[in-house]
Amino acid sequence: MTALAAGAAPAAVDPRRRPAALRWAPAVAAYAAVVAVLLAADTPAAAIARWTAYASLAVLLPGTLVFRALRRRPHTLVEDLAMGAAVGLVLELVAWAAFTAAGLPGWLWLWPLAVVAPFAVAPRLRRHWRVRHPTVVPAGWAWSLAGVVAGFTLYLYGSFLAVNPVLPTDEGQAQYIDLAFQLSIAGAATHQVPPEVPQVAGEPLHYHWFGFAHLAATSLVSGVDLPTVLFRLAVPALCALAAVLVAVVGWRITGRPYAGVVAAALMFTVGEFGFENGWRQLFGSQATFIVWGSPSMTYSWVLLLPLIAALGEIVGRARGVTVPALGRGAWPLAVLFLAASTGAKASTLPVVLAALGLTAAATLLVRRRLPRGVLAAAGLALAAQFFATAVLFAFESHGVVLDPFSGLRPYIPTDRPAGVTALCWVLVAVAFLLNLQLRVAGAAALLRLRRGRLEPVQVFLLGGALAGPAIYLLVGHPGSSNQYFTRTGFAFGVLLSAWGWAEVADRAALSARGRRLLGAGTAGLAVLLTAVQLDSAVSTPAVPAYAPVLPLLRWAAVLAVPVVLAALCWPALVGRWPGLAGRGGLVLLTAVLTAGAPGLVLDAAATRVYPNGGAYPVVAMPASRVEAARWVRAHSAPDDVLATNAHCREVVNGWCDARSFWLSGYAERSVLVEGWAFAPRMVGRPDGPYAPFWDLDRQRANDLAFTAPTAAGLAALRDRHGVRWLVVDRQVGPEAATLRALADLRFENARVAVYRLR
Repeated sequence: MTALAAGAAPAAVDPRRRPAALRWAPAVAAYAAVVAVLLAADTPAAAIARWTAYASLAVLLPGTLVFRALRRRPHTLVEDLAMGAAVGLVLELVAWAAFTAAGLPGWLWLWPLAVVAPFAVAPRLRRHWRVRHPTVVPAGWAWSLAGVVAGFTLYLYGSFLAVNPVLPTDEGQAQYIDLAFQLSIAGAATHQVPPEVPQVAGEPLHYHWFGFAHLAATSLVSGVDLPTVLFRLAVPALCALAAVLVAVVGWRITGRPYAGVVAAALMFTVGEFGFENGWRQLFGSQATFIVWGSPSMTYSWVLLLPLIAALGEIVGRARGVTVPALGRGAWPLAVLFLAASTGAKASTLPVVLAALGLTAAATLLVRRRLPRGVLAAAGLALAAQFFATAVLFAFESHGVVLDPFSGLRPYIPTDRPAGVTALCWVLVAVAFLLNLQLRVAGAAALLRLRRGRLEPVQVFLLGGALAGPAIYLLVGHPGSSNQYFTRTGFAFGVLLSAWGWAEVADRAALSARGRRLLGAGTAGLAVLLTAVQLDSAVSTPAVPAYAPVLPLLRWAAVLAVPVVLAALCWPALVGRWPGLAGRGGLVLLTAVLTAGAPGLVLDAAATRVYPNGGAYPVVAMPASRVEAARWVRAHSAPDDVLATNAHCREVVNGWCDARSFWLSGYAERSVLVEGWAFAPRMVGRPDGPYAPFWDLDRQRANDLAFTAPTAAGLAALRDRHGVRWLVVDRQVGPEAATLRALADLRFENARVAVYRLR
């Protein structure tokens, strides 16, 4: 007490002396929050228990053992588990391919024994079961990360879980158009390797399907029904893992624990800046509906983040970082995650290659030499990209074309004078940067502090952060899927931005009281911005073209006023409170990074008006259709092929919108001809989803089975194409009366009938 009274600092408390219950409390609290949200969304408790056992024993355990064997020295338990979970997902992919190719997908639950047994028997491997970690995470770090996970899971509840049942409950159910398609690929992956296009039996699926193989493996190992995996369990779990990985990788690369937590908050707590009404996302978004609209993007993050950690060490660790190096283990880890990234998301490897290319160019410019590590890493990434392009995608472009600024062009008027058009281009470009890149503002602060002299790993992060939006602006896609390059680059950007914030915070050297005031002020600003935007959110007209960007620019101008006033008054404020000296940059940067805080709240609130996908297209998903498809799944063999008369989402002026995926999705079976619009050979066609089917003879034979069936025609479908079941949607068109004499009616409800071929 005397020492404290004299002003001496109290002795630091060794975190390892904290009771185990307190050390584990943040993780337990985060898990409990996720479970509570899932239960509130009517997820069966048994499914949660089965999934937990699967994740622990079939992903986390084998992956952690392998990661410990690869890395040189331990750092923290949370790093072992997070990186181990990512390694486990890669190993799972290999095991899934092996068991499925052997015709034994039902035995996939045995695969962890291939890892666990050697680690239990071999003396040199047994030591990895129990490891003493030299570092225990700070309590504030752990609780902050638990808050990010719990908060984002609540967002998922508000934006999707609460308004989307696992299975449709009535005839009026609507669903985001891509979800049944994604379910169909996962269903195909339960018994096919590689999976084929589920809507056109036998058609190769040249696509990034690894994430859907993960969904299939989850269902096969855990025994949880596939719709429950997709619509409830997988996405919250992958997002939680990605949040932990951002924090772990941020700590490892920067050497600063709280840089990792700030990066996780930027990726999973702060949303896009300047929502006009909570659902129209202008140039895209990082989280808004993307985790559901593209589970492959979410899956790719949990492979990309540890890949960044491994490549970050290969290109060169930052000076002064005391986190134990991965050592030689960085190379096999890089190979594992590069290989898995080939089919996780097509946007990953181009961004990684660009980041390595910029690192090599910068190193050559500054040091007049090319480091062999960077060249070798670039060679591995290039080989992975070639494998993906040639083998997985078969050189299909999937509609991606060279089309500079196609993402900005819709907001530029075409009937104005040249000067006005040029001004519009400038304003739209500013809006793009504000909307999608404001959370990367810490990178600019880092460049300023270091006067452009970055460490190699920082150049690598900067390369990825720049490459993502640059590729997005360079290419076009009919479905705006070029946005995913931006999301890939964002994983690099938040790490670099958080690094910049941490260095600004280090220079500010806040006291404990100052840190509390900064935290309280940040929270207050977030609440204030959210309240104001919730109160003022309005829908903007579709015309003129630039109208949607005006609320964003207007909002930026309004916020600029108090910033300018604060800057003008800052000298006087410092004179009144000398403790503010040298802290203005930290306050400003924190406010800028917090400006998008209302994003996720507005997004979740918007589902009250725009449920099931917001502004994205939805399709009817009647319960009667799903009931029939699920009956077929329960009574058919995995390799049975179905035929149906339902091909069109709708018919417009006689043209079929061939985006019908409900049967292949919920039956988890291949269909001879369902909706063909998403087949790789069709994506990018100028007539879009209205393009006719490429095999008219097959379609004619399919349709005659319903309108004018004959014994010979049905036999040809059975013998030539493997068709075993006919599924008739009677609202599309009733079957011919003669079909009952040629096939067996096995199921019917108010809308759908199912026949089995004899």
